[in-house]
Amino acid sequence: MSETPNTHAGQGAVVLDIGGNIGALVVTTPAALAGQEIEIRPVDGPIPASLPHVAVVGRPTAHGLQHAAVFAELTDGDYALYLRPDGPVTLRIRIHGGEVCHATWPGTAK
Repeated sequence: MSETPNTHAGQGAVVLDIGGNIGALVVTTPAALAGQEIEIRPVDGPIPASLPHVAVVGRPTAHGLQHAAVFAELTDGDYALYLRPDGPVTLRIRIHGGEVCHATWPGTAK
C-alpha cells in the first residue's frame, strides 16, 4: 500500500489554548521557509529535554497566502528561535501569558 501525504495538514485554522501564564506565538516567514521547522527554547531557566518545534506552512488569509509558524502554547518568558536542527539563533521574542504574540522572521517581505 502506498501512502499519500496530506498536503493540507496544518494549513487551516489553529486552536490556541491561552490564558494565565500561557501565551501563543505566530511567526510570519518568507515563503522560502515552507516545510522547514523552527524550534524555540527558553532563554532563561532550564532547557527542556524536548523543545517545541513547528513547520512553516502557507496559510490562507484575506490578503492571500501567508507563510507562518504557530506555537500554540508557550509559558510566559523570553525565547530564542532558530531553524532546526541547530541553526543559529535568528529571532528572540518575549511571550506574554494570555496573549497571542507576533514576530516576523528576518527576510520576510512587508
